[in-house]
Amino acid sequence: MPHSLASLLNPGVLSLEISGIRQFSTLAAQYPDALSLTLGQPDFPTPEHVKQAGCQAIADNHTVYTANAGLSPLRQAAANFVFSRYGLRYDPNTEVIVTNGATQALDIVLRTLLVPGSEVVLPGPVYPGYEPLIRMAGAIPVFVDTRPTKFRLTPEALEHALSPRTRCVILPYPSNPTGTLLSLEKLAEIAEVLEGKDLFVVSDEIYSELVFSGHHHSPAAIPSLRDITVVINGLSKSHAMTGWRIGFTFAPDYITEQMLKAHQYSAACASSVSQYAALEALTHGLEDAAPMREAYLQRRNLVCSRLRTMGLPVTEPEGTFYVFPEVSEFSLPSFAFAAQLLAEMRVAVVPGAAFSPLGEGYVRISFAYAPEVLAKGMDRLETFVKRLRTST
Repeated sequence: MPHSLASLLNPGVLSLEISGIRQFSTLAAQYPDALSLTLGQPDFPTPEHVKQAGCQAIADNHTVYTANAGLSPLRQAAANFVFSRYGLRYDPNTEVIVTNGATQALDIVLRTLLVPGSEVVLPGPVYPGYEPLIRMAGAIPVFVDTRPTKFRLTPEALEHALSPRTRCVILPYPSNPTGTLLSLEKLAEIAEVLEGKDLFVVSDEIYSELVFSGHHHSPAAIPSLRDITVVINGLSKSHAMTGWRIGFTFAPDYITEQMLKAHQYSAACASSVSQYAALEALTHGLEDAAPMREAYLQRRNLVCSRLRTMGLPVTEPEGTFYVFPEVSEFSLPSFAFAAQLLAEMRVAVVPGAAFSPLGEGYVRISFAYAPEVLAKGMDRLETFVKRLRTST
């Protein structure tokens, strides 16, 4: 029964819903024999040398507060990393913050950039973590339909979505849930649309090291965007460090100076032990993602091949470890499709509607699981799809 004082709680928080990803993961846990293909969590362990660095940090009593922005050597290593990988130049002393994962980075970025009533343009379907943070900042999400363009934001669609109230454009590439990238050519065209406008770009690049085909290009590498862009990255996906909670923001000093205030009062600093592990990852583990990326590529090929055999339309992901097949032929809401699949075949996937209304008619499958698990999941999905087709 609701508590009598519940109505006094912040209505902005009361109106939020638990992420559809977590909802379905929780639902799947009620079926002990279910195969869960829901979470975007690497099934690889954190590299051994990184774990040892964390243990050594504890042994050396590096268990106290660090500078609010993070360890100076770690900020330097992070700046070196994005320069060597993506050609981005940031001063580690004034333009880099170490955060408690990319999620906290998003929180401090959006709280710094947004004001009540402002608008944020997002390409949908899109990761569900953005909208609640936008709304808690009093701003309004504006979703752009990318389904007709294979889930890529186009300059034309972006220009149509902009208004005098637009304060920020989020570019979440490589994309969760679709795995798509933006080419350098498209980024340059988007930069032309944004040039001269009083707004910011937030580039969520957490999957930048998990690209199978083509190359990841950061908007901040385009000169006209550099001074208005905040880049978010981290080690959760690239180094299988989800529980270590290490993310980064890279932004011009005039933005970073203000974000650091929000970071200071919400977290003080990231875990000192995790920061020492992250320093090891970014100094001696620069290629740690390579074998994982190769394994994900093989898993992607397995899953996409099976989906095509089933006759489910799918845009092959160029990065991440997600695939987003279309299931609209069955005339079921995506939640109903996923719930029925779970109940009848013991396979959990995420309903597309979790990724904004523009994800309706799709489901997200994570292939961050062992090949034998994926193969068994695809067998069950194929049986389910055949059953639905014969019943209509």
